[in-house]
Amino acid sequence: MLPLFRLARGPLTSLRLLPLRACSHTPMDRPVESSIRAKLSRTLAPTHLEVRNESHLHAVPAGSESHFRVLVVSPSFEGLPLVQCHRLVNEALREELAGSVHALSIQAKTPQQWSSDPSLAKSPPCMGGSKHDPGMRLRSDRE
Repeated sequence: MLPLFRLARGPLTSLRLLPLRACSHTPMDRPVESSIRAKLSRTLAPTHLEVRNESHLHAVPAGSESHFRVLVVSPSFEGLPLVQCHRLVNEALREELAGSVHALSIQAKTPQQWSSDPSLAKSPPCMGGSKHDPGMRLRSDRE
């Protein structure tokens, strides 16, 4: 059973109980991220899994779940070419990719590959409708 409350520090380090739904990082707040994590865990039985919502790096509304980066380390990838590993991830996330997920960056590694290079590659800057693009900012300000 999940806890219904969490501890929160207030002024002067006092403690108070807050309803769990008030937490900013609960699975209820991130249903797509939670679904991605659950499906990859169930389908590929990873030894290491990272799911990062990178939507905030793009020109989308706050709280969006449209751009993700995943790192999946799984024995299921043993002996497979990289493109086949990516296909396994894409197949596991077929519903999300057909729905709200606009972009998915995949890093798929075997446990042996992960042990020799335990790093997650950095995301390239958004080249599309980036909120960091002054032209996009000006256009959205006029609308």
